[in-house]
Amino acid sequence: MRYFFLSFLFLLVGLSVADAQTKSPDEFLGYALGSKFTSHDKVVDYFKYISGKEKNIKIVSYGKTYEGRELLVAVISSKENIDDLEQIRKYNVSLSKAESFTAQKGKQPAILWLSYNVHGNEASSTETAMKTIFDLAEAKTSDIKDWLKNTVIIIDPCLNPDGRERYVNYFNSVSGHKPNSNPMAREHSEPWPGGRSNHYYFDLNRDWAWQTQIETQQRLKLYHEWMPEVHVDFHEQSYNEPYYFAPAAEPIHQDVTPWQREFQVTVGKNNAKYFDENGWQYFTKERFDLLYPSYGDTYPLYNGAVGMTYEQGGIGAGLSVVTTDGDTLTLKERISHHYTTGMATIETVSKNADKLVKEFKLYFEKAVTNPPGIYKTYIVKAQNLSKVKKLAELLKKNGIAYGFGLDKNMRGYNYETKKVEGFKVDRNDLIVNLQQPKAVLANVLFEPQTAVNDSNTYDITAWALPYVYGLKAYASKESVKGTYPALEEPKEQSEIADKPYAWIFKWNSIEDAQVLIALQRANIKVRSAEQAFTIGTKVFPAGSLLVYRTENERQVKGLSSKIARIQKDLNAVVYTSASGYVDKGKDFGSNVYPILNVPKVAIVTGTGISTQGVGEAWHFFEQELNYPVTMITANNIDKLDINKINTLIMPDGNYGEDINEKLESWIENGGKVVLFEDAISSTLGKRPFNIRLRESVKNDIKVNGARKYGERNLDDLSETIPGAIFKVNLDQSHPISAGLGDYYYALKTDDKIYELLNKDWSIGILKPNSYMSGVVGKGVLKRLDNGMLFGIQSVSKGTVVYLASDILFRSFWENGKQMFTNAVFLVN
Repeated sequence: MRYFFLSFLFLLVGLSVADAQTKSPDEFLGYALGSKFTSHDKVVDYFKYISGKEKNIKIVSYGKTYEGRELLVAVISSKENIDDLEQIRKYNVSLSKAESFTAQKGKQPAILWLSYNVHGNEASSTETAMKTIFDLAEAKTSDIKDWLKNTVIIIDPCLNPDGRERYVNYFNSVSGHKPNSNPMAREHSEPWPGGRSNHYYFDLNRDWAWQTQIETQQRLKLYHEWMPEVHVDFHEQSYNEPYYFAPAAEPIHQDVTPWQREFQVTVGKNNAKYFDENGWQYFTKERFDLLYPSYGDTYPLYNGAVGMTYEQGGIGAGLSVVTTDGDTLTLKERISHHYTTGMATIETVSKNADKLVKEFKLYFEKAVTNPPGIYKTYIVKAQNLSKVKKLAELLKKNGIAYGFGLDKNMRGYNYETKKVEGFKVDRNDLIVNLQQPKAVLANVLFEPQTAVNDSNTYDITAWALPYVYGLKAYASKESVKGTYPALEEPKEQSEIADKPYAWIFKWNSIEDAQVLIALQRANIKVRSAEQAFTIGTKVFPAGSLLVYRTENERQVKGLSSKIARIQKDLNAVVYTSASGYVDKGKDFGSNVYPILNVPKVAIVTGTGISTQGVGEAWHFFEQELNYPVTMITANNIDKLDINKINTLIMPDGNYGEDINEKLESWIENGGKVVLFEDAISSTLGKRPFNIRLRESVKNDIKVNGARKYGERNLDDLSETIPGAIFKVNLDQSHPISAGLGDYYYALKTDDKIYELLNKDWSIGILKPNSYMSGVVGKGVLKRLDNGMLFGIQSVSKGTVVYLASDILFRSFWENGKQMFTNAVFLVN
């Protein structure tokens, strides 16, 4: 009996010890990492489990995705650092604000942030995150214990859960009992839209600065509460590529400091040491540059950190795939490679923690005393308060300081004319002075012309905010600050009357579209002014909305009270007119005040169509306008019912040879189709579409010698246009131009331009010398010197809108949203 009790006791002790030990990912999940893809809920469960088992980990849940999946980070360090974590965080943030702060009890550790799986179908990195956090939590080696003393590590296991689940669910649904390594197997080819992007098909790795997506907004809020010294973004590229890690390729923005460049080399050499030991292939200094400000490496760089991208070959590889070299690449190997660079980076950061913290501190102190660039102040004129407010909101999200108003005459570079001119600063003008901690980021976002020393860029090369928002602005070499912390709101009061001739709402911004939507939802007929008019001293611009009392009060009970409610709910200003007679312009009985149709909108989706283009339109309607849309596939275009869909959005893409046959009768019966970019190409030369490409100007070919094989990978500079800004002259008399001014600044990523429409309306025209900013080759520039970008064609009862530029580009091109809103709601 005694032996029985002893055995039982030993069993209990054994079970207790086993329960006390932290389970590895393999033990927790019930399968070996790399043998299958892990669902997001299990990843979250494991991170929370390991936090509950270990004293040196803290979990921070920072939000949810559009589809409701949890977003979280794990903060891991030595127990002593975790116990003092809030003090460490506050001290680090104080360094990023160039503030004095109570000194730490001991050395300030460096903060390293590791971000995994920003692109959903680059799925090995989330698996890597689980392996990494387990080994750090266990800290079984003296090296890891030493690293954690000098480093606070923040691990975000999945920045894009929605996209990752889309990929994982597809893979699991089509893979067999064993992985098929044949690249032709369907498990290596995702269907449209793929798992790269988030719910609204946005590339979250290009959204850091703009923060248009809910995942980015929540993550950046947390990021700014920590401000790490180093940030690493883990990616995957083609499975036929070897591993990439820093140092980065040219072009590198001129505001990236020598220290930031130097530390990338230090990290790269340590990564290379471990890859060399294993005989793994890798490359550096190629392809992945540091220019566009909204990446997971550049945004941290412009915020004082050392930002880096690591790229493992693996997109489409599934669990196993045969590469073009004849080797078999497995998920386990991909995890091993990412794990190695992650741990090697932790080692490098730990060994250089003191220097990292010191340089981080100096970065922001220098920003305040000696900001970068030739300009010291950016002044944005307040000709449109709605756009100025939105710009101010973006600056606030990024921690950039600004003010308003100054009683002063100044001189500066005029973004519109590209000349140095005199100007007067008015009360509501937004002023960004660069003597501030966020000087580098502010300078990068505002500089009129980005300096580029290499054409081989990975993204767009122009994004100056005054062009993006369509606001007049100046860059001054004089350092001035705004007098006021906030805008002075106009003192216009709403005119509430029970029985006016008409109620009037001005149309200057996207917010005004909310008024129109609310009125139409209340079954109120709304008219729009195609021309400006004046009543008394009040000038109402083209696009202004009018509600005539007599044509509405019979069908809408309590008309005046409903309008009053809409005005109050939306904080809109409403005016009234006692008469149909106006002092200047056309009287209200004129045909320049047409009744607006209620748009019944569909967006075309599917294979061959840009996921980005679809997502931009979908997100705009649902998240910004709260307006219903129907998502249809291209196969159903020929089934459109004019009574159910009267407005069709066709994003950039290839729609096939017979698109005109599918659309012609629907358009003639009153349909409106909005064609973006290459959607126009599908209609060329086909009735009823009346649009032609402008014939290209032939370039003079000069032969300066034989082409060198070693330069075969260099871009032909003459034919380069990765993303440049052009000034488009607008026909202000057309409704699509309402609220936009004389010009629209278009981002062009191709050289397509069109002939002026015959007998229809060429609304946006590129004239000679329209180029404003960004990289564009001489050959392309020569072709984009004269022609049409935006046009409107009437077809019987219907309308075709041609948009040869992505006016909703990544949802941060704010001025384009106004044009798109006009196209949907004002163009009948």
